[in-house]
Amino acid sequence: MKRLRQIVTKAVVAKGKKRTEQKEHLKPPNAPTNILGCWVINHQYQAKKHGKFVEVTGKFDVNVWYAYNNHSKTAVYTETVPYKDRIKLHYRDQEVGDSNDVHVRILQEPNCVEAIIADGECIQVLVEREFLVEVIGETKVCIHVHPLDFEEDWTFEESTSSSSSSSSSSSSSSSGGIGFDSSSLESS
Repeated sequence: MKRLRQIVTKAVVAKGKKRTEQKEHLKPPNAPTNILGCWVINHQYQAKKHGKFVEVTGKFDVNVWYAYNNHSKTAVYTETVPYKDRIKLHYRDQEVGDSNDVHVRILQEPNCVEAIIADGECIQVLVEREFLVEVIGETKVCIHVHPLDFEEDWTFEESTSSSSSSSSSSSSSSSGGIGFDSSSLESS
């Protein structure tokens, strides 16, 4: 127990994921006879933690290109659609009370899956989206502390050089001792 230490650090303490399909009924000024295209743009959102949930609130624009007047004219109708998604959090350990730092990752941007004419005057649009939320909070990490004289193992490779024998044979007698000429040994 003397060698265990606790480090307080920030980490992901909870996660949540939610996929949503939302039906919207749009009423353009002219009765549509055909839908030529539908797209979703200008997505904006923000997230906040509320208890064991994260609420993602946002809005996006739905643009529908449609034909009217018995297929003789076309127009684009735009409507801003608000939404609020409650994403349930799953904690790895116990719930952390002071963790309000929420990170949101969009797995699927709001996208039009289907657009049909409903009741002759309305356009029914099915929009899908998917979010992954992570809550960052303080947590403790336990580590084992080694004694001070601990040193990690080092691996050494033997270095060999082929030029070492030629350099030793060229030594001279200037070292102050008895001179030795190795070339005389090699010839005998």
